[in-house]
Amino acid sequence: MVKDGYYYGFGLFAVAGLAWVLIHSRTATGVPILLALFFLWFFRDPDRTVPTGENLVVSPADGKVTECEWIETQQGSKLRISIFLSVFDVHVNRTPIGGTVTGVDYRKGGFMNAMRPESVMFNEQTLVVVNDGRVEVAFKMIAGLLARRIVCNVRQGDKLERGQRMGLIKFGSRVDVLLPGDAQLLVKKGMRVKGGSSVLATLA
Repeated sequence: MVKDGYYYGFGLFAVAGLAWVLIHSRTATGVPILLALFFLWFFRDPDRTVPTGENLVVSPADGKVTECEWIETQQGSKLRISIFLSVFDVHVNRTPIGGTVTGVDYRKGGFMNAMRPESVMFNEQTLVVVNDGRVEVAFKMIAGLLARRIVCNVRQGDKLERGQRMGLIKFGSRVDVLLPGDAQLLVKKGMRVKGGSSVLATLA
């Protein structure tokens, strides 16, 4: 479990205990207990079996694939895969490939619904770029309507393994993965994926 779960969970258990001592109300005690159980569940961090093999790109997050498309950028054609995380998904994020972190860029922004296409431009977000020695893969952690904090635990120069835990977005959110244009797509819109274990694509 992510340590944040303990902070929220045990804090609310303390509130429940205080409510019972002061007013002896089952309702006033039950609500914080239910919230505490929810937070302990929400911040779960299950172990995952990371696929082995050359050139695999794994999902950085649990959720539903909402977009798979090739786009044109200043660096050429790219494959963008968008994954929406509902409040019921595991919110621990993982790196899609192994390599060296060559960039971490945090940008302040709004908190519109992460399902909206414009959220990629205007919402709070953190962009992480990883280079495996041959190609670069970028992934963007985007805050959603309920998300109010992005936690990124990596810095430029860090060495990462494929599927390694690297951060967390609190509550509903979105993660975009940007791959080279010649990557072979292995998922499609509507599919559900698991962070660190589902293969999104293979690199040429």
